Amino acid sequence: MGRGKLRIYLGAAPGVGKTYAMLSEGHRRIERGTDCAVGFVEHHGRPRTEVMLHGLEQIARKELTYRGAVFTEMDVDAVLARRPDVALVDELAHTNVPGSRNAKRWQDVEELLAAGIDVVSTVNIQHLESLGDVVDSITGVRQRETVPDEVVRRADQIELVDMSPEALRRRMAHGNIYKPDRIDASLSNYFRPGNLTALRELALLWVADRVDEYLQQYRGEHNIRSTWQARERIVVGLTGGPEGRTLVRRAARMAAKGSGSEILAVYIARSDGLTAASPKELAVQRTLVEDLGGTFHHVIGDDIPAALLEFARGVNATQIVLGSSRRRTWQYVFGPGVGMTVARESGPDLDVHIVTHEEVAKGRGLPVARGARLGRSRVIWGWLIGVGGPALLSLVLTHMRTDLGLANDMLLVLSVTVAAALVGGLVPALASAAVGTLLLNYYFTPPLHLFTIADPKNIVAIVIFVGVAVSVASVVDLAARRTHQAARLRAESEILSFLASSVLRGDDSLDALLERVRETFAMDSVALLERESDVDPWTRAGSVGPHPLERPEDADVDMPVGDHMALALSGRVLPAEDRRVLAAFAAQAAVVLDRQRLQSEADKARALAEGNRIRTALLAAVSHDLRTPLAGIKASVSSLRSDDIAWSAEDQAELLAGIEEGADRLDHLVGNLLDMSRLQTGTVTPLMREIDLDEVVPMALVGVPDGSVDLDIPESLPMVTVDKGLLERAVANIVENAVKYSPEDETVLVAASTLGDRVEVRVVDRGPGVPDTAKDRIFAPFQRYGDAPRGAGVGLGLAVARGFVEAMNGTLTAEDTPGGGLTMVLTLTAATGRPQAAPATSSLAQRGRYA
Repeated sequence: MGRGKLRIYLGAAPGVGKTYAMLSEGHRRIERGTDCAVGFVEHHGRPRTEVMLHGLEQIARKELTYRGAVFTEMDVDAVLARRPDVALVDELAHTNVPGSRNAKRWQDVEELLAAGIDVVSTVNIQHLESLGDVVDSITGVRQRETVPDEVVRRADQIELVDMSPEALRRRMAHGNIYKPDRIDASLSNYFRPGNLTALRELALLWVADRVDEYLQQYRGEHNIRSTWQARERIVVGLTGGPEGRTLVRRAARMAAKGSGSEILAVYIARSDGLTAASPKELAVQRTLVEDLGGTFHHVIGDDIPAALLEFARGVNATQIVLGSSRRRTWQYVFGPGVGMTVARESGPDLDVHIVTHEEVAKGRGLPVARGARLGRSRVIWGWLIGVGGPALLSLVLTHMRTDLGLANDMLLVLSVTVAAALVGGLVPALASAAVGTLLLNYYFTPPLHLFTIADPKNIVAIVIFVGVAVSVASVVDLAARRTHQAARLRAESEILSFLASSVLRGDDSLDALLERVRETFAMDSVALLERESDVDPWTRAGSVGPHPLERPEDADVDMPVGDHMALALSGRVLPAEDRRVLAAFAAQAAVVLDRQRLQSEADKARALAEGNRIRTALLAAVSHDLRTPLAGIKASVSSLRSDDIAWSAEDQAELLAGIEEGADRLDHLVGNLLDMSRLQTGTVTPLMREIDLDEVVPMALVGVPDGSVDLDIPESLPMVTVDKGLLERAVANIVENAVKYSPEDETVLVAASTLGDRVEVRVVDRGPGVPDTAKDRIFAPFQRYGDAPRGAGVGLGLAVARGFVEAMNGTLTAEDTPGGGLTMVLTLTAATGRPQAAPATSSLAQRGRYA
């Protein structure tokens, strides 16, 4: 049996007509012959909604008595028994009355979907859990009933039910939403135009994000690479140069013109060494992008225009923002540049914006990534100039009618040799000098067209030419290499400076540092390996990238850090000059690892300090709370032993009862203190086994007054995997606390229900409750809410209960009780050994009042 499908009508605000739309859908389904029934619909007295219920089968609701009043909730069992094809269930975020099968209605819906029943439901945008704080800041109303966003996102269909604020307020004024006595207050508070407009925008943006997820999923499944301009996505191409900030801000202004636009900044690094950008500048630009709400991406690619276009099409971008080239005019002889290439190959669906900036045509700067190495393209150009240049020049000079003279011919050939040295380095320049010498001898030195020289003066000239050509080529090549070396050292110094600043700030985790190493050197994976001694096996202290290495011997590059630690990289072999920077990264990785371990030791020290604080509080508790019952016991014993007073039987019984009560109090206090000591020292070892709750919970209620607890443990509950003794102590402490703070005329409800693969035990009281800011604090040791002196205790009951529950892989949290009070929610793991039985009626449930 497959899972049912969920369709949700999402309302922008209360009263927009989502329930009406759901009921209309129900009528359409019935007209098409679909078996459709109403699981739960609340019309709230709205006549038009009530009319839509006519003609729809309504499954009987379940009645529950709570605090003397009768409430109705959806009867999940009845819907499962009726088993319609489609069930209409209103108000997905509704909180069920205590004692219901599930705490939330969306959990009821999950059961129906799991049973193969399609569900059509409704929810308002303000009830989504992630938007609670936003809605509170807009409307001033905190929504108590929420539904997890993931529940709504998993819906097969989401349909937005929208209405303009003016139309919704008119509907309110006409009495179509609330009763007349609530209209004026609603219009002047929650239903103000500003509130409704903001809620409407939230709904539209949330649904737009959901639609975008569907679109990305569809494009991925169908391998669609062309751009669909459904939403503006602006890709900013960064080079790491100073113009990057201008480009990011320009893209942000473009995105601000269209609501929902997205900015994606991308830096593309070549795979042949250190990145060609300043790490410091890239870090500043990354921070700027994230501050403006965008995302930063680092991509490796040798063909920068192709990689940029591939990234843009992969994210379904609609626009690309690039800066005007910083190259000087003469540098365009090497190609049209990235901007022009991207604009030419982008296609009709991808707009390219070339943004001017202050660095236009000021030069691209030094090639900080190449060191003394020239790129392959420059070497090829150098050879073309060095070999083809003299040949072409000789062809031109031989066809000229004017004889320039041997000296001028030599100078022209020498200029070609210098150009070859500037572009391709020493070897092409030497080849140019050799070729030029031969051509000068053959074409311009008598006798012509022979490799002989008749005039000795010309021999001297040729020799001087060769010497000058070789010298000039050597000097030019040396200067170029020194320039590249200086540029490389500048790049290394910037990387090391940025690395040092991160050390001082302490803002790098080990994984982040290793990821930076992988990006800087364009590697596939990076791992930090360590071992205890020379004979112990290597272990990974941290790694990034696919297929991390296990041993330094398997790495393409390994950098030792001390005797028993190494940084291992895979992907390619690094040149020797890159290892100096890699050594700095390796040393920093060791420092970061040591810092993390020191932080762990500091955390342990703080835990020990907390233990000392608890011991101090324990001494205070012993000096006061334990002495009080001891003083009562001693006074009663002394009175009984006194020979001066003849006690009556009633007086003796009262004194003995006081002794017994004091001893019980002492036993309870000492038990809690011992339990907390076990929890603090980590000596609690649960003996987990599968048991029924009705075997444990009643035993935990022995110590509470008669008639103070109402127990509701259905026999249909699955077994739970717990330690029986720990669970009994935890429930006893929780119930004792609830009884202590409940009014004398109110009983505490202990109810259990299932929630997926978990079982929830709820302890509901009607006491003063606890504000949200104090709900976690009440579980701290030696804490009593408000430091109230009421009752005898040292404030350990709830702390011990939570410690025991967490030791059994459960949770213990506090919630507000609807109508006032506090509800403790104890969640346990359901056993897998026994399937859940068919739900029992309330007459078969384990129910009653306990002492």
